[in-house]
Amino acid sequence: MARISGVTIPSEKQVHVALTYIYGIGPKFSGKILEIAKVEPAVRVKNLTDAEIGRIQDAINSGYSVEGELQRVVTGNIKRLKDINSYRGLRHKANLPSRGQRTKTNARTRRGKKVTVGGTAKKAASKT
Repeated sequence: MARISGVTIPSEKQVHVALTYIYGIGPKFSGKILEIAKVEPAVRVKNLTDAEIGRIQDAINSGYSVEGELQRVVTGNIKRLKDINSYRGLRHKANLPSRGQRTKTNARTRRGKKVTVGGTAKKAASKT
């Protein structure tokens, strides 16, 4: 298993797919990185030489922020939005969707498990 940017990527997958396991690298950037590093996208990770892995690592370090560094930037951006009390920041604080999605229905992933409110249970008949 090869280690790139502190992430152990799966050795049985093709390189262009395996690079997407790194936070901040998707299919598009994966292709660009392999083009810069002059590595064939269809080759399996287990068949890469140390030189090729080094070239891929250099290509990532030179042009992209990935993993911990990128996560710090994203977290900082969200913190800034919260601090200035922008609308998006308020949505982040309230754990609600921040990009305009509806919340009357759906949005369960963001809002959490449904909580039933009010007396919907039938009252038992009382003996008199």
